[in-house]
Amino acid sequence: QVQLVESGGGLVQAGGSLRLSCGASGRTFSKYTTAWFRQAPGKEREFVAAIRWTGGNTHHADSVKGRFGISRDNAKNTVYLQMNSLKPEDTAVYYCAARQYGDNLSNLSNYYNYWGKGTLVTVSS
Repeated sequence: QVQLVESGGGLVQAGGSLRLSCGASGRTFSKYTTAWFRQAPGKEREFVAAIRWTGGNTHHADSVKGRFGISRDNAKNTVYLQMNSLKPEDTAVYYCAARQYGDNLSNLSNYYNYWGKGTLVTVSS
């Protein structure tokens, strides 16, 4: 079992950058395919990016491709989401999610069985 804690959210102006972190308890976070989702007020949760537990393969939603980048540091039990060229429509609560030995870089929230509580990102215009 793994517990996930997101950090790094905050208020930023449009065009700015933030880096979110997803820290995990336990020693085997390297065995978890990990994803970022986000949920804006009044909207459904949507997929942002995922990184496979082995091989370093990544998948990003079209809406963030070229602006956001997911990466991981297994030595630090942490997955990152680097967010550049932020837009007001990126405003949302960002959640980290994980699945042990996940072979797919799924964009479906029900594929992941571990979730953090989220961190709020607000982008002002």
